[in-house]
Amino acid sequence: MSDSPFEMRFDPGTIKHLGVRMYSTLPPAIAEIIANAYDADASQVTVKLCEEDGKPAAITVADDGDGLTQDEINNKFLVIGRNRRDEGDEPSPIHGRKRIGKKGLGKLALFGLAKRITITTCRDGKRNVFILDWDELNNAVGVYKPTATEVDQPTDEPNGTAVSLTGLKRKSPFDAAGLADSLSRLFIIDDNFNLVIEASNGDRIAIDNNRRYRTLEVEFTWDISETQFVPKGSPYTGKLTGMLMTAETPITPASGLRGITLFSRQKLVNAPEFFSSSTSSHFYQYLTGWISVDFIDDLDDDVISTNRQSLDWEHSEMAKLRLFLAGIVSQVNIDWRRKRKEKKEEELKETTGIDTEAWMNTMPADVKASASQIIESLGGEDALEKYTPVIKSLHDLVPEYPLLHWRHLHDNLRDRIKAYYENRQFGVAASQGVQIYCEIIRNLTGLNLDGRKLVDPVFNEQGTNLPHVQLNDLATESKKNIQEGQAHLSRGVVTGFRNPIQHAPIDSSVPAVFSELDCLNILSLVSYLVTRLDNAKVNPTGQ
Repeated sequence: MSDSPFEMRFDPGTIKHLGVRMYSTLPPAIAEIIANAYDADASQVTVKLCEEDGKPAAITVADDGDGLTQDEINNKFLVIGRNRRDEGDEPSPIHGRKRIGKKGLGKLALFGLAKRITITTCRDGKRNVFILDWDELNNAVGVYKPTATEVDQPTDEPNGTAVSLTGLKRKSPFDAAGLADSLSRLFIIDDNFNLVIEASNGDRIAIDNNRRYRTLEVEFTWDISETQFVPKGSPYTGKLTGMLMTAETPITPASGLRGITLFSRQKLVNAPEFFSSSTSSHFYQYLTGWISVDFIDDLDDDVISTNRQSLDWEHSEMAKLRLFLAGIVSQVNIDWRRKRKEKKEEELKETTGIDTEAWMNTMPADVKASASQIIESLGGEDALEKYTPVIKSLHDLVPEYPLLHWRHLHDNLRDRIKAYYENRQFGVAASQGVQIYCEIIRNLTGLNLDGRKLVDPVFNEQGTNLPHVQLNDLATESKKNIQEGQAHLSRGVVTGFRNPIQHAPIDSSVPAVFSELDCLNILSLVSYLVTRLDNAKVNPTGQ
């Protein structure tokens, strides 16, 4: 219509250089329309994909936002490069939103998708419809007058705007689920902002923040607003929010999720990255997440690139932010390794029945160092499946309390002093061992004696009428020597250890440096003596 009241003013070449070439794929261009709806205080946005004969025919993005008046169409929407924040940056009246849009160039990106853009907008009972045509726009010189099909027509329709794209350049069928996935990575979705994709067959896909990571098996998460990441008094206190997470398996680069995405005012401003030049650690294959950095939109300088894929990291404030974010990632790296180690130990315990931490803590320092190194080397992704038999074999070779003395003590002796030994009360454990030996002799003989008064007569072959313990039939000289040795050794452990302990506090009778090995040396001797009694015979008369 030649009497159209609308006109677009621009410099020659602007559309081609800043519009068509801004985006080469569907999601970021559609995101520009969605961002406009968000700024218009919309609660509901629906992206409808239409196909004819299996081929893309149209895309319509409709919202229930404020809509536009005729004056706003001319002096705001159709002005290329208008910084809407120059008119104020107050929160929106309904949802209290700060504006996403800033450069006034997003509408041009739509020509990268379609040759024809129809805008239908209603505001306060008036409806305006106008069409932006690529061929007409490209042939215009300095001023372009869009075709207007309705101008301030009375309507009962509620406020809102619909942007329809036709004459699509796309030839392949729409992928509604793929578009939903991509858009979920470009926005943080508010509770009061509903975004829906409607496929050509009528299927509807609601987009929320959970969709962004729905393909991942998340293992661990970190809330970066916690003081361990942003301590009190930090210049970023109260300015950073977000969630970092690691997947159970490496994240494929093709997923677009590997790395941390930065958002400002709910929209992506920096594609996923790690903020560090050193990313060789395999940890970075597992890390993803998002951080909201809304404060950068309040800076005097514009640090967000035109396509909102990166920040100006050369800017002094952004350089400081990058260093701070690198520190957060480093902390998560350390915590991730700790959590993974604990989880693997727990899984190993469930699979093998071995508590590796408790197991390691029972080992002497030199044994523990070697065993720990072996366990760590088996810490790959398939450790449980592939190396469980190896770990079980290692546990058999180096069990809890691996010193051979302890492992081969007489069962009766070891079981009864185990609590003292595990508690590292080595002096008490040794003392109890000698007392247990004396108790076994009393039980065999029925004598109510202790110390040397007990052991001197019971192994002595002659000169007593008391019950006598005979280790064997004494048929040979060697067997007689064993019997005599039992008597001498029994007197030795009682005289040299049992009696001093019995007559003085253990902390004064047993030096503080009484070691585990000292304890085990005594217990080994006692264990030998107890073992000799297993098959002993008792002569009740001593004759």
